Amino acid sequence: MRCPSRSRSVLLLIDGGIAAVVFGVSLLVLLTSDTRPTTPGGTAVAVGLAAWQASCLLWIRYRPGYALAMAAAAGVGLEALCPALGWLGLVAAPLSYVARLRPPRFSLVGLGLLLAPTPWKLVTGDWRDLLLAVTALGLSWSVGELLRAREQRRCEWERQVRARERERISRELHDVVAHHVAVIAVQAVAAEDVFDEQPAQARAALGSIHTAARSALTELRAMLHALTADDGTDPNGPQPGLAQLDALVEAVRAVGLPVTLHRAGDCGKLPGGVQLSAYRIVQESLTNALRHGHATRADVDVRYDDGVLRLEVVNDGSPPARRPGTTGGRGIVGMRERARLLGGTLDAGPLPTGGFRVHARLPVGAAR
Repeated sequence: MRCPSRSRSVLLLIDGGIAAVVFGVSLLVLLTSDTRPTTPGGTAVAVGLAAWQASCLLWIRYRPGYALAMAAAAGVGLEALCPALGWLGLVAAPLSYVARLRPPRFSLVGLGLLLAPTPWKLVTGDWRDLLLAVTALGLSWSVGELLRAREQRRCEWERQVRARERERISRELHDVVAHHVAVIAVQAVAAEDVFDEQPAQARAALGSIHTAARSALTELRAMLHALTADDGTDPNGPQPGLAQLDALVEAVRAVGLPVTLHRAGDCGKLPGGVQLSAYRIVQESLTNALRHGHATRADVDVRYDDGVLRLEVVNDGSPPARRPGTTGGRGIVGMRERARLLGGTLDAGPLPTGGFRVHARLPVGAAR
């Protein structure tokens, strides 16, 4: 079972605390029991064995089998010197650790080896001592196995969360690169059409292609880094927000699609996640209009009031093509998922009078 967990120093601190408790309990029994060693030498040996058994917890994470064997060996001496300590001293604690760290096929072998000699209790004691020894070992293994199962469920949940996050980032990558590629494609066609007659305009189109290509590569590197980074952070600066909508609209206008942008309400102080999702929804809507809709005009309306950000992008083109058995293209699915993650909704579909409309409602309070 491998998943992000506490640092090694924190684990050592926890194990050290548990080892200290185990040693303290052993020491208390040794010094207060009626069956404690009667000579100073025997007491010193018993204390040393108790310390050795407890210290096995400090390295049991790395060599669980050897640590359990050493703890059991120390327990044999403790059982002989102070029977009140129980079966093989406090070996139940290392056994619980092994069950916590290793699957049952490993830990059950250790449990079986420790249970095998327990009938000896019938020779040195009575059936109650045997029952106590078996119960203590069984309970310690059960506790460790329950903790292992809980940790396994936690790790599986974390893996699912990371998988969903990587899927979300991949959609982010699609949104970014698809927009820039659409700009490059349109500009390339425009440059080819006017290359001989209007070289200045062709040169401007080539410059736009260069800018779009560099921007796509920059964001591609950033997203790929996020996909492989443990913390998912983006080292290449802040993500775009509503303040960059003007630049986005200008870029789309430059490739030949007239766009009007309307704003209402104070959007400057909205949470970054809401602004990023809003920007990507508008970007994807305009990209679809460029790539699939063959639109000749688009209108973008951004309104914020009553704690809700509303986006509407309308174009006069045709709806994006759909794959059989789906409710929309990947871009529309991605936009709808962005809205859902913020607790909002997104509707996208053709208008009765022609054209295509994307309408998103993003509640700002849910993203704070």
